[in-house]
Amino acid sequence: MSTLDDVMRSVIDEVDGALGCAVVDVTTGELLGVAHDVPYFNQTYLDAVAAAAVQMFRGATVTTVEKLISERRGVTPEHLIEEVQMTTRRTMHFMMILPNHPRAASVLITDRRANVGMSWAAIRRSMLEVEPLLDAAGTAA
Repeated sequence: MSTLDDVMRSVIDEVDGALGCAVVDVTTGELLGVAHDVPYFNQTYLDAVAAAAVQMFRGATVTTVEKLISERRGVTPEHLIEEVQMTTRRTMHFMMILPNHPRAASVLITDRRANVGMSWAAIRRSMLEVEPLLDAAGTAA
């Protein structure tokens, strides 16, 4: 049986230019699974990336905007952001909330030579393996 780390490793191996891949609990910032090939991706760096993912999806400002939208529409507040793609000078970041585990997000970091479509395809395809592992572990439900 695969582990979350194994699935994250398979994403890195599938995407040319992949640097790291992780599953993050967006309510706690806990890294549930991670794999990378970069020496300076130490625990402090990984924790910072996890915290950034939490802010992107569930941060105070995002939550405030979601509440305002809900008030204007007269509906119950809900989390609206499902996917984020961010580009820096040297990297691309692909982040998505897991469809059946809205407390978990997958994060893929690549260099700029990575193919955008292949990166999204790999991270989405990995969810077929990640979600059953989260179910089995009883996490990020």
